[in-house]
Amino acid sequence: MGQDNNSSPGKAGTDVHLIETQVSSELVFDGKLLKIHRDMARLPDGSESVREYTVHPGAVMVIPELPDGRLIVERQFRYPLHQVFLEFPAGKLDPGEDPLVCARRELEEETGYVAEHFEYLTTIHPVISYSTEAIRLYRAWGLSKGVQKLDANEFLEVTTMTLDEIMQQVWSGEITDVKTVIGAFWLYARQKS
Repeated sequence: MGQDNNSSPGKAGTDVHLIETQVSSELVFDGKLLKIHRDMARLPDGSESVREYTVHPGAVMVIPELPDGRLIVERQFRYPLHQVFLEFPAGKLDPGEDPLVCARRELEEETGYVAEHFEYLTTIHPVISYSTEAIRLYRAWGLSKGVQKLDANEFLEVTTMTLDEIMQQVWSGEITDVKTVIGAFWLYARQKS
């Protein structure tokens, strides 16, 4: 099992020849969810280059397991790609919010379920080329049905699937949401070991 941290995967002393350093930074867009920066960076060879990226508050994803082994998933329209995606429950962190608190809140708000147990799995960085987003993945079990509390602007459909059904859709390319694919592979790998 991973540790809940954001440490760099490289070794501090050995990556010096790869490090880029910020020369200047400009906030070019300040949105409700995302902030877009344009930085000038000094490259390892001394030259400079522009780096544009989004600053994201971070998020959590929960893999909820029912007593019969079925998993709770959601169907939700995602505006940037103009299609409905099948994914595990997830949501962004509020400022200063503990990720486990966020996981509990998002599970209940989106699905109506409350979990007795949570297990931290790992942290993923889904788009390292242009975003600071980090998503912490949790497994949840000991579920009991509560009340769904969707945000006013949130529309989704909750359903259940077996891990085998989810993996079939991952293999066929029907499930493409990266956090859901990674979460499914975590469970699949555990099942096979």
